[in-house]
Amino acid sequence: MFLNNKIYLVILGIIFSQLVFSQVPTIEILEQGRKTSIRGMSVVNNNVVWVSGSSGSVGKSLDGGKTWNWITVAGYEKSDFRDIEAFDDKTALIMGITQPAVILKTKDGGLSWRKVFQDTTKAAFLDAMDFAGKKGYVIGDPLDQHLYMVTTKDGGENWEKTKPSSKTKIFAGTEAFFASSGTNIVAGEKLLKNKILFVSGGSTTRLFTLPQDPIIPDGLPIVMGGDSRGANSIAISPSEKYGMIVGGDFAIDSISSVNSAKIIFRKTFNEISSPQIAPHGYRSCVIFIDDNHLITCGTSGVDISKDGGMNWELISKESFHVVQKAKKGNAVFLAGKGGRIAKFNPTNQ
Repeated sequence: MFLNNKIYLVILGIIFSQLVFSQVPTIEILEQGRKTSIRGMSVVNNNVVWVSGSSGSVGKSLDGGKTWNWITVAGYEKSDFRDIEAFDDKTALIMGITQPAVILKTKDGGLSWRKVFQDTTKAAFLDAMDFAGKKGYVIGDPLDQHLYMVTTKDGGENWEKTKPSSKTKIFAGTEAFFASSGTNIVAGEKLLKNKILFVSGGSTTRLFTLPQDPIIPDGLPIVMGGDSRGANSIAISPSEKYGMIVGGDFAIDSISSVNSAKIIFRKTFNEISSPQIAPHGYRSCVIFIDDNHLITCGTSGVDISKDGGMNWELISKESFHVVQKAKKGNAVFLAGKGGRIAKFNPTNQ
């Protein structure tokens, strides 16, 4: 008898995961030396990778990171594009954080860009975006303690800004968001369908979900109480049964405590716990490779976990801002300052 295709793919995935972490993984530097700090990354598949960063820079590879094509977006040479969402090798959105806070879209592989959203308000500051199908969500720093969110239902062609109301005034003190990797917001698609989760930092650090109130109104077990402290990134496992949050204090990036939390999603409540062995320093981005294996990065290094985020192992002291896995595939890439781009190799072969 032949195995059902879905069962076959699940078995292959399990075998791949076991092989991936059976030997010492390495970080292979692919590109560096360019005058841009990369914080935005979107990996379409094992071959198509987009990145974005400071000085209006956008990079794209069509061969798994072996070669790169770089552009500076005309008219936005001073913009810091801290997040990017790519749908294929031709279509992508980039997010400029402030003055102006802007979202641009290309349909021709980056040759031309069209402005699809702009907020010229001086205080407007965009932090991150995520998509679930054609539905997209961009979160920005609160204005007068009100939620600032921009949404789209058509793949980024048109955007609508959330209007302030009594329900949107949910932030306290200097609570805000960190635009460190474009990953402090995540949209659910399966068990968490139509849910948007995001994490804050600053005077307090909390986990929120829309369309309801904060999941953890009293704060996360992550260092808080300063402009450089709090949660930076949230990821949901492929099954959407688990979540992982990382952060810390980017001003003191070597502290290996109070920098992460694991979530188990329940129907009536959510269980939050701290790892037994935390990541080895401040971390700005985390992703699930599968439900058990994760990778996280920050300015003081890269860690992996083989047990769902409860114990972390330092595999590199190289500095990176962002890490992403292929949406369709298994390749994992990292990027950071100085135009540095790397590939996560699960073994040393």
